[in-house]
Amino acid sequence: MLPTRSIAVFDLGGVLVDWNPRYLYRKVFNGDEAAMEDFLANVCTSSWNSQQDAGRPFREACAALKLEYPEHADAIDAWFERQPEMINGPIQGTVEILAELRERGVPLYALSNWSAETFPSSLRRFDFLHWFDGVMLSGEVRLLKPDPRIFQHFFKTHAIDPRRTVYIDDLAPNVQTAIALGMHGIVFTDPAALRKELIKLGLLK
Repeated sequence: MLPTRSIAVFDLGGVLVDWNPRYLYRKVFNGDEAAMEDFLANVCTSSWNSQQDAGRPFREACAALKLEYPEHADAIDAWFERQPEMINGPIQGTVEILAELRERGVPLYALSNWSAETFPSSLRRFDFLHWFDGVMLSGEVRLLKPDPRIFQHFFKTHAIDPRRTVYIDDLAPNVQTAIALGMHGIVFTDPAALRKELIKLGLLK
């Protein structure tokens, strides 16, 4: 018999998938850490990338940025063209937890800030991304976490009662929104800590 909180919802990047643009850009900048960090802080910034997570096409985003920073044209194009190189692989301990939850019959969902253009390559690469009963991407619905509207849209789309749901994300603002909407939120730090929390909730043994 499953506990009251019997549905698990996972963020993807930083929880199940080890994503970091530095995995790619250390190669692009030949190990020049200062040049790489300057590029990520001032050219392909996290706020710029968030626009693509919210549905802006990469072709449009890269073209606009190259007009502003023509000297970085190749590095800008690499963000989309070499996106798989930003992913070091799965976070294996979390994938093992996902597998155990699946074996126990726990309904599994994913709610992620992720571009709809780049997600398919990871879907082909990682089998565990096919284990979910439903996946909602910010790039498809054009809403970004921690906006409550994407959570509400998620609840409605998948007929999920937040009071029965555990939500796992590596970013505290996203977890705070989830808690405010009735979910049990867990800020992900590492698989071992997550396992302890899920055991306390009765989702794992």
